[in-house]
Amino acid sequence: MIRSSGISPAAPPQAAASTADLRLPRLHHVPRSTRGIRLALLAFALPVSGLVALCIGSVPLPLDAVWSALAHPNSAGVAHTIVWDLRLPRVLIAMGVGAGLGVAGTLLQALFRNPLVDPYITGVSAGAALAAVAGFTLGLAFAFIPALAFAGGLGCALIVAAIGAGDSASGNLRLVLAGVAISALASAVVTLILLQHGTGSSLGILAWLAGGINGRGWSDLGPMASYLGVGCALAFAQVHTVNLLRLGHAAAQGFGLRMNSSRLKILATASLITAACVAVSGVVGFVGLMVPHVVRRLVSGDARWLLAGSALGGAIVVVVADLLARTVMQPAEVPLGVLLAFVGVPFFVILARRPVEL
Repeated sequence: MIRSSGISPAAPPQAAASTADLRLPRLHHVPRSTRGIRLALLAFALPVSGLVALCIGSVPLPLDAVWSALAHPNSAGVAHTIVWDLRLPRVLIAMGVGAGLGVAGTLLQALFRNPLVDPYITGVSAGAALAAVAGFTLGLAFAFIPALAFAGGLGCALIVAAIGAGDSASGNLRLVLAGVAISALASAVVTLILLQHGTGSSLGILAWLAGGINGRGWSDLGPMASYLGVGCALAFAQVHTVNLLRLGHAAAQGFGLRMNSSRLKILATASLITAACVAVSGVVGFVGLMVPHVVRRLVSGDARWLLAGSALGGAIVVVVADLLARTVMQPAEVPLGVLLAFVGVPFFVILARRPVEL
């Protein structure tokens, strides 16, 4: 007779691997009441930052003059012209660009389960910029530029996603390297286009590529808001998918998620949002990288809260950055993309050296 030793037999290797694949990661938790308070504070800070941006500039305006101009849109005067014709459309565009890049970065980080990605690093911005430059040089109307940028951004995103597919560390490394390579290739093609097109409009396009919303007005706000509104609506409609992807591809499939179609939808949504932003502001990097990480610490990684918080946080960041860009070196203006790079590059280096919960 065989006597039992009291030790259960080892699980088959296949079963053990399957269990490991479906093990859910520990996610950062923030109490619901705290999330609501912090999200409300972000919502309050956004109009405050916009109001400050309306008051400060080469011609400072007192708060009562700004309030009067906003309350009487049909009045005349210097303050009214500065607020309605120059600063207000610029502030609204900055809010839209920041909100869009924050949402797009959140989607891409959840899709690839990689804390180092954003529209800039994955090549989406570079592809959108390449297509937009081609449209500008061909003389297309601005209303068609976001659609063209969407095609370019989505094409580059699909290439990068195909190269860096997978949840493993090697897949994440391939993803970042592919994004850098595709961005370099797109930049090289843009340079070639500008050299062939001549110097007349090349300087303006180069200034646009450096990132910034100088000279943008009400005519640019309408098309951007249309594309951005559609993209953000699609993003918030996919919160359940984004939350499942946070658990890993194996776990998401275990919950019945169709991976191929879901990945394509999120990738297309992020590309559409990025294209709407790039068409107006040029290549503005690192907003989609920094904002989701900060907001994730404030409201948790739940997509229902994270998408809203990233939209608000991104809008605040770009409004403040644009205010600094046009005031820190007056009368000259620092390109918005250059200013954000001084903050974003150290943030990227620090983030690459420590683990981050998604």
